[in-house]
Amino acid sequence: QLELARELELPVVLHNRESSDDLVAILREVHVRHRGVVHSFLGDAVLAETFLDLGLDLGIGGPLTYPKNGALRDVVKRVPLDRILLETDCPYLTPVPYRGRRNEPAYIRYVAEAIADLKGIPLDDVAKQTAANTFRLFGLSDEA
Repeated sequence: QLELARELELPVVLHNRESSDDLVAILREVHVRHRGVVHSFLGDAVLAETFLDLGLDLGIGGPLTYPKNGALRDVVKRVPLDRILLETDCPYLTPVPYRGRRNEPAYIRYVAEAIADLKGIPLDDVAKQTAANTFRLFGLSDEA
């Protein structure tokens, strides 16, 4: 995926589940800063900084709203808003207050609200910046 993305000048979407050390080693081995996103990021601040240094953005979803996920909330407080993408991971990882139900795109608002609360900024700022981040990453036009 990394070689093809580099060849085609496309962003990468990396799904990392309990393999962070291996993923970081592979990314460093390739010796190229990648434009992309770590899908459904659930790591700590050190891992977040590592991915950011490698040129990757962080995909943040429903787990941010879970009461026992203080480490992820700490990450979101530290990471610049221009490096965060909102994700739903439908039908999984439903945010509070709908946790336990099937996730839906409409619930992304709860993730954005959590980010706004953690950063002490208006929800509208989070919505605009994370949308701009998505347009930038995927080379989309924001003119609709």
